[in-house]
Amino acid sequence: MPRIYLDHNATTPVAPEVFEAMAPYFTEAFGNASSAHAFGQRARAAVEEAREDVARLIGASPGEITFTSGGTEADNLALFGGTRARRERGAHVVAGAVEHHAVLHALEALSREGVAHTLVGVGPDGRVDPAAFVAALTPGTTVATLMLANNEVGTLEPVAELAPELRRRGVLFHTDAVNALGKVPVDVERLGVDTLALSAHKFYGPKGVGAFYLRKGTQVQAVQHGGEQEKGLRPGTLNVPGIVGLGAAARLARAELAEVAARVERLRDRLQAGLLERVGGIHVMAASAPRLPNTLNCCFDGVHGESLILSLDMEGIAVSSGAACAAGSTDPSHVLAAMGVPPALAQSAVRMSLGRGTTGADVDRVLDVLPAQLARLRGLAAETGAR
Repeated sequence: MPRIYLDHNATTPVAPEVFEAMAPYFTEAFGNASSAHAFGQRARAAVEEAREDVARLIGASPGEITFTSGGTEADNLALFGGTRARRERGAHVVAGAVEHHAVLHALEALSREGVAHTLVGVGPDGRVDPAAFVAALTPGTTVATLMLANNEVGTLEPVAELAPELRRRGVLFHTDAVNALGKVPVDVERLGVDTLALSAHKFYGPKGVGAFYLRKGTQVQAVQHGGEQEKGLRPGTLNVPGIVGLGAAARLARAELAEVAARVERLRDRLQAGLLERVGGIHVMAASAPRLPNTLNCCFDGVHGESLILSLDMEGIAVSSGAACAAGSTDPSHVLAAMGVPPALAQSAVRMSLGRGTTGADVDRVLDVLPAQLARLRGLAAETGAR
């Protein structure tokens, strides 16, 4: 029986159209995009075409796109580069408490440089209260960051609502949009952000490549030093095949986003309704909030999430407990903790994130398998507790 993959928030398969677009740039079109000869200029033309495709996807101008190794580098460029460029004005950052570790760990590192930060909590639905976010700002706040879509529970944060006030105060506003791209429309003008991070492998592109949006006129300092590639903001030989793949993934996302998002949301809702009908002691996280259309995060009474994940994997169904970068940690999710989920319940979390290849048959199989595996694990836990 074919395996079922429901972990698209961790990574996605490279789409065939994307792989096909990339292939020539590993072989006959292998030139360095910084070289002046024909080989290099063919590579440069492909890079600039990809830059235009990424810009179109997010409503930006091509000159506002800098290619990076992924979302983590783009987040770090916004936070380190943004705070260092504004150091004479202050040394304080405001962020959401449920940010990705690429942001949270960068803030911890910045604190060792004397840059303080305030984490704004979220409600039970995982959303930041805009008034609380604004209240956390100080005269010394130079950068604020709030993710567009949470990778664990799918909550969509009120980024566009906050942007006007942050702009009025002269605070650089960054959003980590890594898990939003390809799932919901993203337009930098509507959002009003100054910087944005994205990563190709979250929307059917290759791993190891992403982009950093920098609004025209916004200043950040480079955090790496070397050549003059990407206007000196991100030096180093350009990953031409990866960048071409990112551009192709951006074109694909623009073409199919509305259709795929609607279909996947119907499947996600069907899966959620089926589990609520067939399973007791289930808690759907962020069910009342606007969410990514593909994301379902559930906690289950009386079972450890990792045990259920392994049991489902044995049945050919791939799900996760949350962020892939935190795999192996024994600590409960910081996202669920911020939402007020008790630690014991948070340890039972299972995230199912659907994708463009998910089918109704896949959902039906999960609805057949998961309740049975859950009942088995609960029975084992009861036996162990009775001894």
